[in-house]
Amino acid sequence: MPKVGMQPIRRQQLIEATLQAVDQVGMGDASIALIARLAGVSNGIISHYFQDKNGLIAATAQYLMSVLSENVTARRQALEDDSPRAHLQVIVEGNFDASQVNGPAMKTWLAFWATSMHHPSLHRLQRINDHRLYSNLCCQFRRVLPLDDARSAARGLAALIDGLWLRGALSGDAFDTAQAHQIAYEYMDFQLAKQVS
Repeated sequence: MPKVGMQPIRRQQLIEATLQAVDQVGMGDASIALIARLAGVSNGIISHYFQDKNGLIAATAQYLMSVLSENVTARRQALEDDSPRAHLQVIVEGNFDASQVNGPAMKTWLAFWATSMHHPSLHRLQRINDHRLYSNLCCQFRRVLPLDDARSAARGLAALIDGLWLRGALSGDAFDTAQAHQIAYEYMDFQLAKQVS
């Protein structure tokens, strides 16, 4: 019988082992056996907590999403400026936070996106994540722009964030956070300058 309170510890241990396995060998070769070995547990523990590999992938993606959300929330709470620009800036910063642009996280995100096209439960998670980014951006742009312009600006900035992140992930080099910030802020400022006086 497992010890009381072990479930969250074991789940986190397996999520971290999944990130490590995907970083080392990619999603396709990140077998249940390898993940269990990296976590120092038996294969059956994964089935016990996650049912199968897809369940573990979903939990790992949810973990990355929750870290992203927590980072943005923490930055928002630290804001002294309540302007739309300040709020948009923390969304950009959260998406390019070290927790999202390190090797294991980037490789796992890429694998998750590819896998989500073939698995409805993972596709649903991807849609939630995509909608959250768009909705948060649109909400801030809407504070100063007409609805259609706010929607367009939000779609553009979301695409720019994803595109910069993807190019950085595929480059093989260390992610250039300063450059990503600069490009995103320039687009953001261009859109905000359209506000109706």
